[in-house]
Amino acid sequence: MMLRMYQVKRPSRSEFVPIRGHQYHVHLWGTPRPDTPPLVMVHGWMDVGASFQFVVDAMHQDRWVIAPDWRGYGQTTGPQVDNYWFPDYLADLDFLLDRYAAGTAIDLVGHSMGGNVVMIYAGARPERIRRLINLEGFGMAATKPAQAPGRYAKWMDELKALQRGEMDLKPYPDVSGVARRLMKTNPRLSQDKADWLAQQWAAPNAQGQWQILGDPAHKITNAQLFRVDEVLACYERITAPVLAVEASDDSLVTWWKGAYTLAQYHERLASVPNVQIKVIQDAAHMLHHDQPEQLAAMIDAFLAD
Repeated sequence: MMLRMYQVKRPSRSEFVPIRGHQYHVHLWGTPRPDTPPLVMVHGWMDVGASFQFVVDAMHQDRWVIAPDWRGYGQTTGPQVDNYWFPDYLADLDFLLDRYAAGTAIDLVGHSMGGNVVMIYAGARPERIRRLINLEGFGMAATKPAQAPGRYAKWMDELKALQRGEMDLKPYPDVSGVARRLMKTNPRLSQDKADWLAQQWAAPNAQGQWQILGDPAHKITNAQLFRVDEVLACYERITAPVLAVEASDDSLVTWWKGAYTLAQYHERLASVPNVQIKVIQDAAHMLHHDQPEQLAAMIDAFLAD
């Protein structure tokens, strides 16, 4: 099957940098500019840094953009593990900024899981952030201490399931199968973008099949409960102006079935000292794929203030 590939306007280049025992794969667009801070963009769960290509292409500002593949994703390599811990993303980001932006306050964008990372990080290291953009990083439903025994039991059960191969990611016979998967998950994704993304999101394995570039250990439930009070304490310490961007499709309805709502997310955002909320129309959770031009315009305007 012939692929109808998306035509990249601003090609990225790759670097591999050592971060905490990992060789981090970092996508770089543009070059450093003394008068403009770096723009760092971090992806979400089961995604890769290249996912921001469409937005970078649509931006009018000529920025130096830095987008890593998180540990266990894309071309970032490191020690084999059987589960991942959220605080490691914060530390990895901190080390990454030491490498690329030491002594400079950056503009920071995070999508989904990456959005959750940047919100917590901005509270822990407020001096390192000039502007912050959270793309659908909603956090999780509130938990209660009584849920802890069951959560620990589930975590241990899933670790055993991983060892048995029950959580392995299904390979695809060819790259077009990966593209079809992407379009099934996100019906708004055009064929040309899906064909391009498929080659960033997966790679041939030893058997010649296309394997998703995501460690199945990411599917393991977090052993620790999500503690809203700790999250809000971080939100309160954010000093940078924050733009919280949502898609017009409400993903929380699908994910949480009423256990966690958009209204509750907005209540949490009230703890952020300086925040504005904007909505991308005709978009779902992967809004940077659905409407890159709308999103790029919002980013350009917010960062230009």
